[in-house]
Amino acid sequence: MSSARSLLFAASLFVPAALPAETWTLDRAVATALEQSPDARVARARADGAQALVQQAQSAWLPQVFLSGRYTDTNSPMMAFGSILNQRAFNFGLDFNRPGRIDNLNATGTVAYNLYAGGRATAGRTAARAGAEAADLDLRTAHHRLAAEVVRAALNIRKAREAVAAVQGGVQAYEAAVSAARHRFEAGQLLKADLLSLEVQLAQTRESLSSARHGAALAARAFQFVLGLESTGDSVELLDDDPALARLTLPDTGDFSQRPELLGLQARVRAAEAMVESARGARRPTVNAFASYQYDQGWKTDSHGDSWLAGLSVDLNIFDGGQTAGKIRQSSAGLAEVKAMLHKATLGISLEVEQARLAHLDAVERLTVSARTVEQAEESAALSRARFEKEALLTADLIGAESRLLEARLRRTVAAADERLALVELRRALGLTPLPQP
Repeated sequence: MSSARSLLFAASLFVPAALPAETWTLDRAVATALEQSPDARVARARADGAQALVQQAQSAWLPQVFLSGRYTDTNSPMMAFGSILNQRAFNFGLDFNRPGRIDNLNATGTVAYNLYAGGRATAGRTAARAGAEAADLDLRTAHHRLAAEVVRAALNIRKAREAVAAVQGGVQAYEAAVSAARHRFEAGQLLKADLLSLEVQLAQTRESLSSARHGAALAARAFQFVLGLESTGDSVELLDDDPALARLTLPDTGDFSQRPELLGLQARVRAAEAMVESARGARRPTVNAFASYQYDQGWKTDSHGDSWLAGLSVDLNIFDGGQTAGKIRQSSAGLAEVKAMLHKATLGISLEVEQARLAHLDAVERLTVSARTVEQAEESAALSRARFEKEALLTADLIGAESRLLEARLRRTVAAADERLALVELRRALGLTPLPQP
């Protein structure tokens, strides 16, 4: 019976949360998780942040427009003389050393446009777009993982509840055996020790039933946790014949090239390459065009004037103490790191796919064997009960037959859930949606 209890404990390991008393389908549960789960919200926020970086990079192709205004009042000769000239109020009787107090209201509008930045603007936009693509793929990865967790949580509920049913059947069988044994004991046909052995076994099975019920309750709460919903304490009702489980079919391909994690790293490689190009652009000249218009008004001179300015500027970094060389080296090292991560991920996913494939084959074989074992154990237990009632079987043999039946049912329960879970993991490993769409 110890092996049966260990199986029961394993069946209730994957459990955690509770939902409103309404029937849940896997499709609805996955949709709810993708909307409500904190993991999905974090991934969406990162994708939005990456799109904002693209918007920032796009600004390099648009003109920059600035407006400014200020009012000053001064007796500084230099500032006062400049204001007098801007207000068109100069006269030859002005004392340059003591122009007096001069006020000035200045309003300026400036338009600037970058004509060439050494390729840094283009590289920055390329890096931002690749980063946004990688963030979107990260969001898809989070969705796949979350969908797999939802299916796992739902199957854990089924597994835990079927374990309860299996142990409940064991309790009923032992109760019938104890009843028959008590009649035989009262008739003087059974030893007290044999009756006590059956009663002890019944008590242990009831204890296992209590643990199984606790595991089922914990599995329901885990389901709610995965969906990102607050705990209500109500029971979780799952659709018995969920069509989504029937849609879970074995993939007809072993190609994992579309795995979101791989595609995301490939996008990050492109972003890193663009960052190297951006760093190299610092060695090239920068060309900007600009134009401005300003208006000045003075009340102490009772004058005003306007002016404009336009031109081109060229800047070239001749020597910066090795700063640009350091940035190029740093970005090149980042590119090498991302390429190594891509290679490692490719190898790891290849292994993950093979492990998932073998795990599914193992689960299918275990399910087939466990189904035959249950049939044999049920037949053996039925014969043992009949022989025990006819006083042709020892109590220890009956206990052994009932224990083997309980173990077989638990094994079949675990194998059935594991087969579906293994199929979900195989689909996720290949980069497919864990739960096929209807």
